[in-house]
Amino acid sequence: MSKKFIASSGSAFVIAEAGVNHNGDINLAKKLIDVAVDAKADCVKFQTFIPEKVMSVYAPKAAYQEVNTGAGEYQIDMVRKLQLPFKAFEELASYCLRKNILFLSTPFDFESIQYLEKLNMPFYKVPSGEITNFPHLEAIAELGHPMLISTGMSTLDEVRAAVETVYKKGNKAIALMHCVSLYPAPVEYTNLKVMETLGNEFNVPVGLSDHTLDIEIALAAIAMGARVIEKHFTLDQSMTGPDHKASLNPHQLKDMIQKIRNIEKSFGDGIKKPHRLELDTASVARRSLVAARTIPRGTVLQREDIEIKRPGTGLMPSQLNAVLGRETLVEIKSDSLLSMEMLS
Repeated sequence: MSKKFIASSGSAFVIAEAGVNHNGDINLAKKLIDVAVDAKADCVKFQTFIPEKVMSVYAPKAAYQEVNTGAGEYQIDMVRKLQLPFKAFEELASYCLRKNILFLSTPFDFESIQYLEKLNMPFYKVPSGEITNFPHLEAIAELGHPMLISTGMSTLDEVRAAVETVYKKGNKAIALMHCVSLYPAPVEYTNLKVMETLGNEFNVPVGLSDHTLDIEIALAAIAMGARVIEKHFTLDQSMTGPDHKASLNPHQLKDMIQKIRNIEKSFGDGIKKPHRLELDTASVARRSLVAARTIPRGTVLQREDIEIKRPGTGLMPSQLNAVLGRETLVEIKSDSLLSMEMLS
């Protein structure tokens, strides 16, 4: 797994989720990889599955799938149109290698797990729907690779059971993704504070698999400490398919990643001190002790002799009491900065 993925500080790991937005066409899949590269994502992720191993022929579509792809067919009929053959993923992995971006695909069945093991992925992603599928979790955990587990639709107890299942197989390299499994997910349902709950409960890196329509929730998650961001993207939101409408277009994906990196640049080191470039501003914006009038030599300074004005290059206002009652050694012109060398 990339060091950036597991780091508790530094840049977050950004997954560009292509999913099945290639619509079963490897050429579209390669174009999605190109978009992810241009956006400077850390990783581009697909989905690998054998429909007959994942769902019954009688499994219905989800409501959002019916809205986006129409009613009148079962889920398996829709998914068969979105399937890529195993060999296609070898080609996509090689294409990613040439393009210098990490390849990842989520397996949905045992055969797909075994196949993807040949492609040297940096880690495995467990989708939200498999968090209660202990045999699936165990099969991946036994491979010994780091695991990214999405937690949509689950309770904290279900997440705990999944984590314990993975740990029992000796795999402690996990990260958890908060997720709301709605497509799109309304922002008011997002509940970003769950990331903090997961981090405190399990002491592992935590991120967000974001299904909201825009990018601001992902940016908020970064500001709240997310270590991983996953976001669906597409070549064109008007394309036919279950996930296009809840995906970012290429411009939005690039914009999101640029803004994530800008937010990260703003974090700094937490030490409260002026930046060196602020010092010039401080000299202009801060104030100093100045003569309220022309003060003759030998004057014992009183409060009415002193005003507090810009610039801030003289004695600080906090030194006022240190100069009161002292005698001037020279004449001080009105509005001139005071200095200790002028006083007895």
